[in-house]
Amino acid sequence: MSQEQKVIMIEALIIGQKILAAQPFSVLLGTQMISYGPEGVELRLALSDIIKQQHGFAHGGVLAYLADNALTFAGGFAMGGGVLTAEMKLNYTRPAVREMLVERAWVISSGRTQAVARCDIFCIKGGEEKLCVAVQGMVLRADAAGPPRASAAVA
Repeated sequence: MSQEQKVIMIEALIIGQKILAAQPFSVLLGTQMISYGPEGVELRLALSDIIKQQHGFAHGGVLAYLADNALTFAGGFAMGGGVLTAEMKLNYTRPAVREMLVERAWVISSGRTQAVARCDIFCIKGGEEKLCVAVQGMVLRADAAGPPRASAAVA
């Protein structure tokens, strides 16, 4: 990797971390961005009691939040920003227990108005990773989504 590419990666990470820090829910949970760039994004979240459900696993909603955020960051980088998640499919492969959650997302295909991305969520303990969720989703350019419909505002 050239020095110029390293500078671009560091600048992208700083911008991504600022965006993440501007999301109150991400701040509340303590989500951290470890890497961000053309290769994708890596987010981490400590598996604390506050995000667990009654059986001691990470709550599925928290895992969906991580997937949503990572897909959008990956797609947003590929499309130059200004995107939102349009769809995602989660496959929970095992309960998320252990110490840390790590999410890695990358773009499979992108165009002018949409991108398809994949992400995997791992639970980690002592450096050992176990896949707990496999996700695929689509992000759209925010202006391509159009204005909210009246029926959507009711829901």
